[in-house]
Amino acid sequence: MTFHTAVPRPFRSALVALSCWGLALSAWGGPSNPARAETESLLQVLQDSGCQFNRNGSWYSGAEARAHLLKKLGYLEDKGMLKSTEDFINLGASTSSSSGKAYLVKCAESPAVESKVWLHTQLTTLRKSQKK
Repeated sequence: MTFHTAVPRPFRSALVALSCWGLALSAWGGPSNPARAETESLLQVLQDSGCQFNRNGSWYSGAEARAHLLKKLGYLEDKGMLKSTEDFINLGASTSSSSGKAYLVKCAESPAVESKVWLHTQLTTLRKSQKK
C-alpha cells in the first residue's frame, strides 16, 4: 500500500506540511534545542547583570544588548551555523558584523573586557550552577 492510497486525499497535504515543519524545526534547532535554551539563559544573565555593553563605540544596557544578540542568534540559527553556545559567543556575540570591532562589557567600576571573555566566564558559571 502506498502513501497515496493509505492516506485520504484531504489529509495528505496536511501530513506533508507537518513533516516539512518538523524537519525545519530540527534543522533550525527548534524550541527544544538545549544550546538555544542555554544561550537564552546566558543572554538573560547579561540582561540582569547591570553591566553595560559596547557595540561600535556606543554603550547599551544589558536589555538592549540581549535584544540585539537575540537577533544575531536567530540569523546564525537560520544559516545553520550554531551547534553550541560557544559557537554563538564566537560567531555572533564577540564582534560587530558591520565594523568588525570587538564588543565590550563593563560592569560597575571594573574595566571593560571583551564580550567574548565575559560571556565565556558567565557560561562557565551558569553551567556550574546548573550542575548543583
